[in-house]
Amino acid sequence: MPSFSHLALFDLDHTLLPFDSDYQWAEFLARTGRAGDPDVARRRNDELMRRYNEGTLSAEEAADFMLGLLRLGEPDELMQWHRAYMREVIEPGLLPAAQALVSDHQARGGLCAIVTATNAFVTRPIAHALGIEHLIATIPQRDPDGRYTGRIDGTPSFKAGKVLRVRQWLQTEGLLLEDFAESWFYSDSVNDLPLLEVVTHPVATNPSPALRELAQSRGWRVLELFEDMRDTKS
Repeated sequence: MPSFSHLALFDLDHTLLPFDSDYQWAEFLARTGRAGDPDVARRRNDELMRRYNEGTLSAEEAADFMLGLLRLGEPDELMQWHRAYMREVIEPGLLPAAQALVSDHQARGGLCAIVTATNAFVTRPIAHALGIEHLIATIPQRDPDGRYTGRIDGTPSFKAGKVLRVRQWLQTEGLLLEDFAESWFYSDSVNDLPLLEVVTHPVATNPSPALRELAQSRGWRVLELFEDMRDTKS
């Protein structure tokens, strides 16, 4: 088993990306006429984003809409849509500052993983594009025919669920969080406070106002990767 110098965990949305990939996926489907009434879909998307930023959104409520979007097409159709989404939305948002941050940890021998509440269908190709092998994401349930059911499979990678999922993943690697003398977690959101509190180096990255205030009060590092590039729904 390879040895690692440290553990480096990264939230995805507004952290390694300058926008929210879940929000943008729903916006992409609405804009391209694949999510029913575009205005209705956009209003629901905006409401969920507002409540997420307030910290009042549950994983189940988010899944009801976001995972429900995966029921709009057959698996092959969804993959075609996602390839267009990657080209049009994600690839322009893969910025050098984020890629350099990941590369630095990898070059120093870190075990790296993205830990995101956004579902694995949306985020697996993004993790691949960022050069990160390990992805801890909310898993969308599939039926025996491979179609998405719109429900969550297992524990969502959200709030305290991120800590549980990280520990479960490390166990599959024959590791414990406590095996690492140094561990980093980069995040923009107070929703990630449970995981920020268990690593040795919590980094408030492009932080929301609430996380910025908390980080400053606790003496945590604040990292601005994108400066003024956060979209208005952050």
